[in-house]
Amino acid sequence: MGQPVVHFEIIGRNPERLREFYGELFGWRFHTGDAATEQVSAPGQYGFVDGSTTGDGTVITGGVGGGPGFDGHVLFYVGVPNVEEALKKAESLGGKRRMGPEGTPGTLVVGRFTDPEGNLVGVAGTA
Repeated sequence: MGQPVVHFEIIGRNPERLREFYGELFGWRFHTGDAATEQVSAPGQYGFVDGSTTGDGTVITGGVGGGPGFDGHVLFYVGVPNVEEALKKAESLGGKRRMGPEGTPGTLVVGRFTDPEGNLVGVAGTA
């Protein structure tokens, strides 16, 4: 099997309102704090979805964040062993690096690229 989707993000200019919306819509609760990097969300504005609120506890982790100056988008992250290597491979296949690697090696490292059609995709790992 290939690499799995491991995280999603919903980013916008009013993250508190977005968390209210998705919380009411889907019953999600959030643990609000900081994203792995300030390029993802303003400090203290990233709400991680509490997996225990999604029924049987099986969930792709996710977050809702952003803040003033952040353009709205929805993004998914694919788990990879090495973010830098994944970004280089994406570039070699015609993609464009948009961010990263960013984060703390050994804990969480993220990057973003656009595919040849311009769609934004994230990669995440510990290296």
